[in-house]
Amino acid sequence: MSDVYDIAIVGAGLVGSTAAAALAEAVPSLKLIMLDAGPAPVTLAKHKAATGVDDFDPRVVALTRDSQTLLHSIGAWQRVAEKRLCPYSDMEVWDADGTARINFDSSEIQEPNLGHIVENKLLVSALAEQLATYSNVETWNGCTVSNVIEHEGQQILVVNKRPLDDKASNKDQAQPVEVKTKLILACDGAQSPLRQIKNIATREWDYGHDAIVTTVETSKPHQGCARQRFISTGPLAYLPLARDKAAQSNNEHYCSIVWSCLPERAEELMALDGDSFAKALGEALELELGEVKAVAKRFRIPLRQRHAKKYIQAGFALAGDAAHTIHPLAGQGVNLGLKDVAAFVEQIQYASKRGVPLNNYSILRRYQRQRMGDNLSMMATMEGFKRLFGSNDISVRWLRNEGMRSLNNVSMLKNKIVRQAMGL
Repeated sequence: MSDVYDIAIVGAGLVGSTAAAALAEAVPSLKLIMLDAGPAPVTLAKHKAATGVDDFDPRVVALTRDSQTLLHSIGAWQRVAEKRLCPYSDMEVWDADGTARINFDSSEIQEPNLGHIVENKLLVSALAEQLATYSNVETWNGCTVSNVIEHEGQQILVVNKRPLDDKASNKDQAQPVEVKTKLILACDGAQSPLRQIKNIATREWDYGHDAIVTTVETSKPHQGCARQRFISTGPLAYLPLARDKAAQSNNEHYCSIVWSCLPERAEELMALDGDSFAKALGEALELELGEVKAVAKRFRIPLRQRHAKKYIQAGFALAGDAAHTIHPLAGQGVNLGLKDVAAFVEQIQYASKRGVPLNNYSILRRYQRQRMGDNLSMMATMEGFKRLFGSNDISVRWLRNEGMRSLNNVSMLKNKIVRQAMGL
């Protein structure tokens, strides 16, 4: 292909699609291409109405105000808000080995909510609909990148386009094509083939936890409150969900569950039948929301921390899970990825306004410097929380309960923490 794109985004998930839309919006003169291995997302209208636990996406994201602002600026937030999302106004955190409890209340900081829980598939569909409105973004689905070649200051991606029909024979496979670009932004997930092609090393280790993810219906309403209980085997989170905007009843009885626990405990829980798992799940939250009436299909996900030793090379940058993955106990993974996007777009705008080549290494260094420190800081904080609440030492248990109790009684400090977490 003779065309040269300004930026190629690899990966059309939440982070990659947001990057493509934000770049198209910020610098309309850019010629962009987005490549993804999967099929094109269905439209929002084609997603089923949520009438039961099986209708929700098991993958949800807890979005901060910063993330909401970014998604609103590109028109995706308005689209998904018309379908369904769930604001949460309160957050309660408590320790199973004690009596201390912290409550974060949005009214204490004069805000309507602390954030929103949004299903991943709905947000990706909203972003795809928004991307279709930009004339300067080309999207290829059903293709993989097998190699990247540097030539005369350009990055040449060797792209294998394949039929999306699994029954297609080998003879149906198209010949690889070359896509030329000035700059690549890799948003292709935690296993990032692009990161591996570029031989960017990572520091990583197992958290020693598996996450069980599912959707439940509870007998008591969640009342827009996100709840997290720290158990000796790992944290359990109940994240509130809402049915479609048009739903008038039973709209506060669904929650997304992330139960992080030791692998042996996860194996036990996955082996339980539906009724036994529902009973164990309700008791694990001390029946705060009453009995668990229904449980969707369960998924078990090993948890691993991963951080790229560098985010950039000549003409190349990583963002989102391709650059860093963290424990889900605070729900900050996607928010960090969207902060990567905001910083990357800011640097591309800076370069475009000043006539600096987009692949100028100083631009990429500024992006890396802006994001790496923040990401490492959050990763260290999450690791500290995991170790603090994972300890069974009686003195540590006493200290963390006293700390939680003291923090809950100091409104000024507590509210400062929650405002910072929200990006305010």
